[in-house]
Amino acid sequence: MNKENKTLLKALEINYLTLKHPTMPYITASDWNDNSANALTKCIIHFLTYSGFQAERINTMGVYREGKKIQVGENTRQLKGTYTPSTGTKGSADISATIRGRSVKIEVKYGKDRQSEVQKRYQQSIEAAGGTYFIARNFDEFMIFYCNFLADIK
Repeated sequence: MNKENKTLLKALEINYLTLKHPTMPYITASDWNDNSANALTKCIIHFLTYSGFQAERINTMGVYREGKKIQVGENTRQLKGTYTPSTGTKGSADISATIRGRSVKIEVKYGKDRQSEVQKRYQQSIEAAGGTYFIARNFDEFMIFYCNFLADIK
């Protein structure tokens, strides 16, 4: 993340928190970075929220549930667990946002991570329905997309 974008994100955060907590005497900004998929996702969601738009993280991962523990003589055994699949749409983007009334889906890919075939089909369905889909690899690329997106919808 370049210095300019980091400074912008910190300024937006301080402004947002100052308005949200007007009696707080001293507010400090987070030390933002985009050095992992999780960190990049947080940067994008908070940037959009601080800018007055709606953004949320979408989790489509299932849940592993451990099996019961049973007593066998003097020993305790763990029975095999089960996997409960998600009820979410397969291939959903990591971030769902509404920017100036437009549906925007943002898939976060960090490092060598690539879109799966299911994610590509999801992207096609979003774009066919008139939504916008963007793959974010770092915060600087996201900011270029964001500025162009706002310019295009004026």
